[in-house]
Order: sequence, then structure tokens, then C-alpha cells
Amino acid sequence: MKAPSLNVFGAPLIPCGTSPMTGAYRNGCCDTGPFDAGTHTVCAIVTDAFLQFSKSKGNDLTRAYPQYNFPGLVAGDRWCLCVSRWLEAYRAEVAPPVILKACHQKTLEYVTLDCLKEFAIDDD
Repeated sequence: MKAPSLNVFGAPLIPCGTSPMTGAYRNGCCDTGPFDAGTHTVCAIVTDAFLQFSKSKGNDLTRAYPQYNFPGLVAGDRWCLCVSRWLEAYRAEVAPPVILKACHQKTLEYVTLDCLKEFAIDDD
């Protein structure tokens, strides 16, 4: 049996979002593993600024892809982002807020906890 995934605090990873269903494995969590090529470990609450930024980089998250059971995102949706895209958005000053308890610990291989805390929304 697989050990539970941990968040950036070393505690069990909590779900990020289920409406729409998020995660590389579409289980509601920002879980990662060998089949997650994009390292979708950052639980974000997407904003219009971020969605426009992502679209400008060639990934239109607002567009529905029914074949992947993806309805398209709107501002306020929770979504497991690729850590590299979140970092790009951070550098462009359009990083969306994050839910730390739902961010996978692998995120810390790319971003410091202090950096993430600047964008944290308490979601208990």
C-alpha cells in the first residue's frame, strides 16, 4: 500500500478541489508521482490575471476540453498547478494564492516555504 502523500508541512496532504476535479490523477489532491510529467503540486485559487497569463503562455485553462472531462476554469476555482508555471507567474507578478496544506511537499524542491507563505490563504 502506498504511503500517504505529505504537504509542505510534512502532514498528510489535504484535498485541493473537487469541483472541478483537480490533480494530475484527478483525485482532488495535488498528488504527484511518475506519471505526473508536469509536477502538478501547487494548490492554487486561480485568478483572472493568472488565467490570462497561462493563456499567454499557450495553456488556456479557461477552455473546456470535454474529452478530458475538463470544464475550463474560472477565477476562484481551485486547481493543482504545475510548479514551474506557478514560478513563472510568480516572476511575472501574477502568481495566484495557494492553500499550503494542499500543496504537495515536492513543491519545496522548487519553491521555498517562505515564498509560498507570501501567497497563502488560510483554508481550515
